[in-house]
Amino acid sequence: MNSILNDLKLNYRLGGISQRILYWNIGCFVISLVFFYQFSVGQFNFPSWITLSSDPMVSFSRPWTFLTYAFFHDGFGHLFFNMMVLHFSSRLFLIFFTSKQYLGLYVLSAIFAGILFVLGYYFLHLSSVIVGASAAIMAILMATTTYQPLMDIRLLLIGNVKLWHITAVILVIDLLQFRLENTGGHISHLAGALFGFIFIKLLQNGIDLSKIVSGTVAFFTGFFKKSPQTPFKKVHVNYAKKPVAKTASRIVAKDKTQQQIDEILDKISQSGYDCLSVEEKEFLFKAGK
Repeated sequence: MNSILNDLKLNYRLGGISQRILYWNIGCFVISLVFFYQFSVGQFNFPSWITLSSDPMVSFSRPWTFLTYAFFHDGFGHLFFNMMVLHFSSRLFLIFFTSKQYLGLYVLSAIFAGILFVLGYYFLHLSSVIVGASAAIMAILMATTTYQPLMDIRLLLIGNVKLWHITAVILVIDLLQFRLENTGGHISHLAGALFGFIFIKLLQNGIDLSKIVSGTVAFFTGFFKKSPQTPFKKVHVNYAKKPVAKTASRIVAKDKTQQQIDEILDKISQSGYDCLSVEEKEFLFKAGK
């Protein structure tokens, strides 16, 4: 058991950001099974502080739910399919972009899709709650497709297809099922895809939205790391000592030069100028200038 846990920890550390996101989703699902699954009725009963409510008064009073909903899933099938697509999309996305851009896209697309879900249900006069990483996953897939639509993907039993073919099929399915079932899920999927498209177009024009997330993470990380550091006064004192050390080194250099001149002059007084070596004569000549 310990070896399995150690392997999981090692895989988490070395697997990169996509592997960590996958682990977070699976971990949240395990937590859901322990605390939120009702075995008597065979379904999850998520608390309101995790799910994203379509009621604007509820959702905007709990702003963290615009992100927490994107790490929980309503069933093993829901989780399995999302993680399969997440793994596929992540591998393609990280060929062209960085881990910071990946994390930024995942977080921002989940928030963006959550906002459109709330607004969509408000204007449609519908009421529901939503969980699932589908919106963020669609953003990653759509972002990669927007950047490299003609990439060849080899599918089992089908052969080579273009990446945009896969993305188009998924989007068409969402559009066809929009009013049939899971309307909120389809709204979030399409919203995630829209954000992925916008993300790449802005990035191609020099605007990297992921810096919002990476900057926020860096701020809080740096904030917690500052406390154990040496106070600034001590650092200032160390810098102030540097000029003194340089001055001392110059004085030592002058003393050594003068000492060498004195030794050469003593040698001349004892044995004459002709006894000096070529190096000593040259040194004495330069020192006399």
